[in-house]
Amino acid sequence: MTTKYTPEHEWINIEDHEAAVVGITLHAQDALGDVVFVDLPEVGRTYKQGEVAGVVESVKAAADLYMPVSGEVVEVNTALKDDPSLANTDPMGHGWFFKVHVTHMAEFDALMDTPAYDALLKTL
Repeated sequence: MTTKYTPEHEWINIEDHEAAVVGITLHAQDALGDVVFVDLPEVGRTYKQGEVAGVVESVKAAADLYMPVSGEVVEVNTALKDDPSLANTDPMGHGWFFKVHVTHMAEFDALMDTPAYDALLKTL
């Protein structure tokens, strides 16, 4: 399993060759505060890297959720729609947002690895 990160604080995990899992980082959920609503992308829709794929709303603010790689959304986390607080309690696990079939692996490869993301966080 390989996890990469975006400068907008999304993470993406490739677990198998079928789909990659996408969510928000610990830093993002800390910055947002208590998540109260998520607007997830439509299954079957294709996005380009960097496009807005959803919205996360918290008691503090609303934030766009950006597509970390180009691809087709193949599944959304319906448990997150029912219980948005999963994005706070388990953002890197059960609080995942959606799964995407990656169409350009070079985009995934170009994202930040854990040491690079940690270095970014130190500059914030």
